[in-house]
Amino acid sequence: MFSSAKPYGNQHFSALKKDCQRQKVLFEDPLFPATDDSLFYKSRLQGVQWKRPNEICDDPYLFVDGISSHDLHQGQVGNCWFVAACSSLASRESLWQKVIPDWKEQEWNAEKPENYAGIFHFQFWRFGDWVDVVIDDRLPTLHNQLIYCHSNAKNEFWCALVEKAYAKLSGCYEALDGGNTADALVDFTGGVSEPIDLIEGNYVNDEAKRNLLFERVLKVHNRGGLISSSIKATTAADMEARLGCGLVKGHAYAVTDVRKVRLGHGLLAFFKSEKLDMIRLRNPWGEREWNGPWSDTSEEWQKVSKSEREKLGMTVDDDGEFWMTFEDFCKYFTDIIKCRLINTSHLSIHKTWEEAVMRGAWTRHDEPLKNRSGGCINHKATFLQNPQYVFDVKKAEDEVLISIQQKPKRTSRKEGKGENLAIGFEIQKVELNRNYRMHTVQQQVATSVYINSRSIFLRTDLKEGRYVIIPTTFDPGHVGEFLLRVFTDVPADCRELTLDEPPRTCWSGMCGYPQVVSQVHVLAAAGLKNQDSQGGADPYVIIKCEGNKIRSSVQKNTQAPEFDVKGLFYRKKAGQPIIVQVWNHNIISDEFLGQVALTGDPDDHLSQQTLHLQDKGNKKSSGISGSIAVRLLSSNKLTNV
Repeated sequence: MFSSAKPYGNQHFSALKKDCQRQKVLFEDPLFPATDDSLFYKSRLQGVQWKRPNEICDDPYLFVDGISSHDLHQGQVGNCWFVAACSSLASRESLWQKVIPDWKEQEWNAEKPENYAGIFHFQFWRFGDWVDVVIDDRLPTLHNQLIYCHSNAKNEFWCALVEKAYAKLSGCYEALDGGNTADALVDFTGGVSEPIDLIEGNYVNDEAKRNLLFERVLKVHNRGGLISSSIKATTAADMEARLGCGLVKGHAYAVTDVRKVRLGHGLLAFFKSEKLDMIRLRNPWGEREWNGPWSDTSEEWQKVSKSEREKLGMTVDDDGEFWMTFEDFCKYFTDIIKCRLINTSHLSIHKTWEEAVMRGAWTRHDEPLKNRSGGCINHKATFLQNPQYVFDVKKAEDEVLISIQQKPKRTSRKEGKGENLAIGFEIQKVELNRNYRMHTVQQQVATSVYINSRSIFLRTDLKEGRYVIIPTTFDPGHVGEFLLRVFTDVPADCRELTLDEPPRTCWSGMCGYPQVVSQVHVLAAAGLKNQDSQGGADPYVIIKCEGNKIRSSVQKNTQAPEFDVKGLFYRKKAGQPIIVQVWNHNIISDEFLGQVALTGDPDDHLSQQTLHLQDKGNKKSSGISGSIAVRLLSSNKLTNV
């Protein structure tokens, strides 16, 4: 996976390191020099000195006694969000070994000092690709102390070097001020982040919802995902204000463990099996902890056996790490971010997802049919001028995960801070056979939040059918690139709709070109003939037009099915009727229940109509019973539907 990481700035680590070793010089990165431009885009700090680790201490290492979430301390820039993400990363060996590749080879080796060349590399997932970022090891210091992220041990440098590589990717160190934990978690894993507002969801008062959320958080943790949480600061004075319970507002905490903790002692605990939903968090400051129930020195721990405490890694140090019940967590914290690693391996024992990845862009054009920056649905005249992506749900119902990420903008002194656009997306249910762009708004089935975040996530349950995702900026006219990821249980055949109407070919003159477009919406049927001893039927509908046809799913055991199915037909012979047939599904042979013929004349502005079913050839028959409700929309202009 990582051999295919793209070299950032076309800098190839192995070649650069060999060059330095051959010339017996230490690497100095021309793309991220040891100057103020790499530190700030607007601020200034006097007296900064760039030093290599062996100028700060005598025996530098990447790792001292391994890697741990206890290693990290926040520096002078407001990047607790990045430190919290690093704390989460440090607890997952399989993940940090991706971010810090071939770490044993990168480690300082006192026995082979000639291997050291002052060059390191780290890998991050950015906008659909893993990128390999090369840095030199000159780090900014004041009074021989690291200014930014640093370790407990003065001679441990993995977090300071990872932070430098991330700052290079972002433009400068100051660009990391006030960032977003969700972004860092995604960049470390290639996963999908799902932010949850605990206040809006009322999780503290709704026990059933809280229990379900805990199970989901536990599953993400157990499957190797990363989790972070925070308490919203509503005013500038609130930022990093300490509450009476010991927690800090406006501050990102790493979730380092999630457990059901067994209460009681000895065999009684085993047979009674009373368990408490618990979560362990870490403050990136490495100190200042929760002091409520189940805090390090609280009496509640007497309810837990010594062996259970040891299993939980329980300590009483003021190391910034602490346990609390999930109920208290939902009471005091306002936000939680789950970064789930989406399992797409078919060799796994866990649920496997099918992933579709699409790259797109919002672009401006004066011609409406070519414009792709129409803004959100509030802008009705231009909304459908956005990119459109079609996908199918092939099960009766499927859980669908959708993530859209805008391309990160680098911060620089010249351009200023790279700000995110306010983005989101709509999902609309469309005709089963739609292959061209939508030109009229259809049934909205889900919508994301709109926010100026780098990533937007939505989890939704959708019924069988065809859907279109419309990613948009909040306001029209904004341009930018985005990455769309769609996860479903079975392949969804996701693709962009690029054409507005059927293309004209060299055969169009001979074979004809569509003159009329018709949308047929079959809503429901009623009074169908009984088909079995229980007095029910298993009906489905077929819509036919000029050799093309679509078929709905089967509705089980009903004489009054709700079909809600649409078909779209580009018609060369406007005088030829559209046939809608109802059939009953049987094990051996399906049975015809009746049909109606629709003219689909563009001049007929018919709204919904209910028609009596007829026999084949559209003749009335005493053996046919029931009616069908349909809605038909036709136009001579192919880009009207």
